[in-house]
Amino acid sequence: MEWLNALISWLIKRRFSQIERFMLSPHDVQEEVFKSLINNAKSTEWGKKYSYKDIAHREQFSARVPVSTYEQLYPYIERMMRGEQNVLWASDILCFSKSSGTTNARSKFIPVSTEAMEDCHYKGGKDLLCLYVNNYPDTKIFQGKNLGIGGSCQPNHLNPETYYGDISALIMKNLPLWAEFLRTPSLEIALMDKWEEKIEKIAQTTIHENVTVMSGVPTWTMVILQRVLEITGKAHIGEVWQNLEVFFHGAVAFAPYQSLFKSLIQTDRMRYMETYNASEGFFGIQDQKNSDELLLMLDYGVYYEFIPIDEFDKENPKTLHLDEVEMGKNYAIVISTNGGLWRYKIGDTVRFTSLSPYRIKITGRTKHFINAFGEEVVIENADTAIAQACQATGAMVNDYTVAPIFLEIGNKGAHEWVIEFEKQPDSLEKFVQKLDSTLRHVNSDYDAKRYQDIALQLPTVHAVSHGTFYEWMRKRGKLGGQNKVPRLSNSREYVEDILKGR
Repeated sequence: MEWLNALISWLIKRRFSQIERFMLSPHDVQEEVFKSLINNAKSTEWGKKYSYKDIAHREQFSARVPVSTYEQLYPYIERMMRGEQNVLWASDILCFSKSSGTTNARSKFIPVSTEAMEDCHYKGGKDLLCLYVNNYPDTKIFQGKNLGIGGSCQPNHLNPETYYGDISALIMKNLPLWAEFLRTPSLEIALMDKWEEKIEKIAQTTIHENVTVMSGVPTWTMVILQRVLEITGKAHIGEVWQNLEVFFHGAVAFAPYQSLFKSLIQTDRMRYMETYNASEGFFGIQDQKNSDELLLMLDYGVYYEFIPIDEFDKENPKTLHLDEVEMGKNYAIVISTNGGLWRYKIGDTVRFTSLSPYRIKITGRTKHFINAFGEEVVIENADTAIAQACQATGAMVNDYTVAPIFLEIGNKGAHEWVIEFEKQPDSLEKFVQKLDSTLRHVNSDYDAKRYQDIALQLPTVHAVSHGTFYEWMRKRGKLGGQNKVPRLSNSREYVEDILKGR
């Protein structure tokens, strides 16, 4: 074990100098990424279609290549899934990351090249450790194991020589030996596709391990922790894994879950570190001890552009390059990657909190917001309001979703929240008041619509029973992996479906 720790320590020091470079010279690094992507793809079908060999600078690229949605790229991706190569990317594509998203039931299949796996996803995982160790040099995480909670993968029915699955499963399936040595449970269990059985086996097989790290989506990690406590009869997780030190989390905002995790774990040494990784790539890491901002990772083979909020719905939106963004504004992310995604709208929105170095906060999804009355409430607003209301009332939240109550003759509009509490608020009325007042504080458009109940009345909150969201996700075939409860919607589809099933 000592040799492994020494190797890891050397690798971390070496990589940190590279991270410092892109923090100091971000535009040079992005320019290098841009030129490398264009050069590598110039002989692909896509590269020939848009004459990549003649593209010398980013303005030509933006003018010549359209901004694309998944639906627009899918015909190319489907051909790749059937075995065609050199379509969107030069190297062979042998696996695809399956992501259903949260806007519809249709699955998305994102091509994952060797370069994307090695230079983006794996690099992100190594940098996560690098930044953590740099902040906490006294760490003992390498003396134990990482409890990794991932999805599943399977052969591609269109081409059995390839396979697809959750990005977490693809990463686990291809982990280098040193990383596999440091994780638990076994791959056989970690890649199971029956989620209920997987939960049970993960809990049963890891309770006797020396778990020092957990990594995964907060929602599903919480389910595992609760089952571990049921099996062991312990009061909190700190009694089960006495050396547990950090939870690396992503996919959903952590603020609504923070108090619940502290209650479940109950150890003063516990740390939490956020990542921004998705099927399409690994984009950001929380690099500071006392800030939840995410450092935008610029040397992962991903070239970034950003769509201003007033251009979101345009067919040919204007995009900004990294050196053109401003702090405090919402942007939709557009990426070109070493997996063959070209000027692809990932669907996430971010706000820059720093321009030197470039740090961001995830604010929501381009299709996940409420703007039924001009209030423009995004997920970041809702997560902040939930966290403040929990703090004011002693509540803990498992999950939630929100939809508008539309204006009708004789009735004003409102927002309708469905919330599953792990711990009920001491006063639901006080919870609602704090939820509303926080939203008014963080969102001036919402505040204007709430003024004297002109357009919006006080929110309606339904406290549903424990397990409601889990059962709803199970019925929709969306347990585990990258699947997550949709937070905000401009339609009433999710709210009505959940309430109907109570």
